[in-house]
Amino acid sequence: MDSWDMLLQIILLLMACLVAGGLMASLKQSPLVGYLLAGMFVGGPGGIALVHAEHQIESIAELGVALLLFSLGLEFSWARVIGLGKKTLLCGVAQVVVTLLVVGLCCWLWGMSMVTSIAIGAMLCLSSTAAVLRVLVDRGEMDSQSGRNSLAVLLVQDMAVVPLAILVPLLAEGGEPAVVASKVGGILVTAFVIIAILYFLMNFVAVRALQSSSFGRNRELTVLLSIIIGLGATWAAHAAGLSPALGAFVAGMFLGNSKFAVQIRADVASLRIVLLTLFFGAVGMIANPVWMFKNLPTVLSLAAVILAGKGAIIWGLFRLFGQSSGAALSTAFCLCQVGEFAFVLGSEARSGQLITNEQYSAIVSASIVTLIVTPWLIGLAPRASLWLNRRHGSAVPNEIAGSSEHPPCEVLVIGFGPAGRGAVSALTDARDRVLVIDLSPSGIASAEALGYRAVVGDASSQEVLEHLHLEHVQIVVITLPSREDALAILNQIRTIAPDAINIVRSRHQIHMGEFLIAGADVVVGDEEEVSNALAEAVSQRRQKGRASESAV
Repeated sequence: MDSWDMLLQIILLLMACLVAGGLMASLKQSPLVGYLLAGMFVGGPGGIALVHAEHQIESIAELGVALLLFSLGLEFSWARVIGLGKKTLLCGVAQVVVTLLVVGLCCWLWGMSMVTSIAIGAMLCLSSTAAVLRVLVDRGEMDSQSGRNSLAVLLVQDMAVVPLAILVPLLAEGGEPAVVASKVGGILVTAFVIIAILYFLMNFVAVRALQSSSFGRNRELTVLLSIIIGLGATWAAHAAGLSPALGAFVAGMFLGNSKFAVQIRADVASLRIVLLTLFFGAVGMIANPVWMFKNLPTVLSLAAVILAGKGAIIWGLFRLFGQSSGAALSTAFCLCQVGEFAFVLGSEARSGQLITNEQYSAIVSASIVTLIVTPWLIGLAPRASLWLNRRHGSAVPNEIAGSSEHPPCEVLVIGFGPAGRGAVSALTDARDRVLVIDLSPSGIASAEALGYRAVVGDASSQEVLEHLHLEHVQIVVITLPSREDALAILNQIRTIAPDAINIVRSRHQIHMGEFLIAGADVVVGDEEEVSNALAEAVSQRRQKGRASESAV
């Protein structure tokens, strides 16, 4: 297949995802379900075969998961990951091990061989990083209890991908334990080296490049560097035999401590959306809708058993590690599906004759069903958690204390030139609650020198504003000289923070009414200020002149 045929295949799949995703959105459901169904019917083995480049598309689409993890890493530092809780991270380890053992034991009792049982346990013990985080981010629930629990477990699962990917082929080959241990040890050493290299590149190369004046003047250079960092870390992890998504997350975390994180996240957003859509479409293409329809009772029964069994294990483990019943239940709702990596392990197991074609089709079909219901389950999780906690006489915490490293932003200043500095000059006693956003490195440096928090970003971008977490903002000061930019930002702010007081600078008096109509609470005009200053200067000079005349 040449490049033009490949491009046509991608366009056809994206069009199908657009139609199906739009239909799901009109039905008030997650577009993700539409993407899965679109892939199933336009490219699946029993579909209409409109798209038939599933392997090539899948390779490209995996980058979408990596960019999702890279974007998420930009919001986390190492301290914040550890802040997810050692118990929660240990619970993630326990979830992988216990689920694999329980599933393996059930399969063995059902009459399957030991190696087949372990292979199926490895397939079913992982959840879907792409599906869960995508829905949690869209719903703004990453800082909820279930969101933080889910992230911790998914990070552990991503780390478990490597040993599981080694385990299944070795089961097919009958590998010795010493050989397995040697390979795992080699991968751990490689992981340490890769992380050290990423740390150096992110903190001493990328950040210094972003701080240079050439990057400040040329926005496209920042976009290019962002894409190179995200995709480069993904490639490096893959080349070292690690999870590409985990490599991207680590790179994002190292860069997340810099003041450029918000803008970089916005820069990669469009490419991430396209690649993630391709990813879910490619996952749908694995399923055979004809086989699923012929064996629908088996598929639905298996999917229900997986959801209930895996959910029960997750609920029990989080209760064992000291979390409330409601928090444990909402986390179970988020993570009870089967992850996309099951298809990779399943292909390895089938080619190694660990499982039959019939078993592979059943597991893949049931996994697709669990992915399809994931958005509904995550949407149901808060209500189920609230109900269960009320039965036990406790409340559901919506936010986790200390989930952020900074106190809530109360005053947002957009643009930190002379006007911005003057606007916050009286807030020296509350510097930690003032956030400055500016595209100019000099403006950022000036704000930081005065003790204010500052991030590099284009405030006219909805993606940037949404990830500044403006839930508690009380006052927004827009000091940009451009009328068009100020109006665009004002409209965005009124949507994201409708209760905030908006104070806008207007260079010309003729535009002041336009800002008021657009929703500004206070408009300060440059011309009016200049006029008042001139009038005051004239008045002072006149008074001095009269005083001189009187003296004579």
